Amino acid sequence: MVGGSPNDHRRGKAAVYLFVCLLLGALPHGLPQGPAMMLGRWALPLLGVLIGTYALRTVGLGARAVQAVAALAPGDGSRAQTDQPSQQPPTAGVDVVVAARDEEAVIGRLVERLTALRWPHSLLRIWIIDDGSEDRTAERLVELQQRHPQLQVVRRSRQAGGGKSAALNEVLQRLQGRWMLVLDADADMGPDLLERLIPFAEAGGWAAVQLRKAEVNSDQNWLTRGQAMEMAFDAVVQEGRLAQGGVVELRGNGQLLRRDAVQTAGGFNEATITDDLDLSFRLLLAGLPIGVLWNPPICEEAVPTLPALWRQRQRWAEGGLQRYLDYGPQLLSNRLNGTQKLDLTVYFLLQYVLPVVAIVDGAAAVLTATRPAFWPFSLVAVALTLSGMAAGCRRASEGPALPDASPGNLVLGIVHMMHWFVVIPWVTLKMALLPKKLVWAKTTHKGLDVEEGLAMDLNLLGQADADGEIELATD
Repeated sequence: MVGGSPNDHRRGKAAVYLFVCLLLGALPHGLPQGPAMMLGRWALPLLGVLIGTYALRTVGLGARAVQAVAALAPGDGSRAQTDQPSQQPPTAGVDVVVAARDEEAVIGRLVERLTALRWPHSLLRIWIIDDGSEDRTAERLVELQQRHPQLQVVRRSRQAGGGKSAALNEVLQRLQGRWMLVLDADADMGPDLLERLIPFAEAGGWAAVQLRKAEVNSDQNWLTRGQAMEMAFDAVVQEGRLAQGGVVELRGNGQLLRRDAVQTAGGFNEATITDDLDLSFRLLLAGLPIGVLWNPPICEEAVPTLPALWRQRQRWAEGGLQRYLDYGPQLLSNRLNGTQKLDLTVYFLLQYVLPVVAIVDGAAAVLTATRPAFWPFSLVAVALTLSGMAAGCRRASEGPALPDASPGNLVLGIVHMMHWFVVIPWVTLKMALLPKKLVWAKTTHKGLDVEEGLAMDLNLLGQADADGEIELATD
């Protein structure tokens, strides 16, 4: 398929990028006193204000987007008009696709949930790609196929290569439906998901729609609670970026894709470890828009340990940065408009440049006994995170209850997000020094019981309490 090649010049690009970040972080501390003071007092704070204004406006627009939907809800508390299932008979074919490896703990529950989706059987097909499982996943799928004729199973060798992207490409050529819903094996959802998602996608003219990700085990420990707040923050920012004409990104689990749009973009890139982030840029460059939907969410398990989080976030960071290195010239071309370029620049600076520069800036400040110069950008990152998490956790949300937006939880959220200031510099250094090596690190799923969390009383949507929250049954 079209995409970057494993033999490309990624290491050289990453080395240049790292050098520029090192130079930016150290430069203010090596300038003569006069220019350094001017830079520290005026130029960088002013740039920080400009970036901060744009970023915080994103949060404001994202928060208002859902408030506007909630305002449409009738007084009896029924769900907002934009969330209503379509009254027209379904006509669009849907293929639900899951790439699974060693998922015996969750595969049975997933198939039962998918076969319970309210969509005509003639228009719904379920595809499970057994990607070289070595546990009892294959046996479980044989049993499930006997009960569910619409279940299609594709088996790949564990040595087939290409990771999730290759697994999705193998099935892509066999699909016939208009829409392709890509899920992880631990995904969980309500039976009316397609009744609400497909009309939303059709009415908006979207080439893809990303569902909000909700963590079913947010109350397991402080780490899972931080991830639940992070996913709410991410959805707020995504909606805000969309509202001001910026760039929306797919998140893998819970992504609805129009099949012809994926084919126009060249399929899934087998030379990346984050197929979702890569496809986001391909759709962007092809002029194919991506939408975001807050309710209903797609439910999943947050990783419960630091080692698992470290492995997962290294993969996300590497794939996220790699796409900028791969598609940089195209992103700067006239294929994007000015608003999209501004949006990409702001969030590239905050997500990928700031963590590296901040580390260098802090080290240089200690070595030269001078003040850190890039503190305004760190302040912007903290303000953006606090406001985004507060806005997200105060929303009327279906699925597992979000953590309260209390001061303690918001501080926890900031502490949790600080891991990116370690992950991003480490991954950048590794990409600059080591040859490209495609490694798809699997996240282990435990098969948590989320039945209570998914018994959604949708009539509660819009019946917010004084804090803007609703109470839903969760396990």
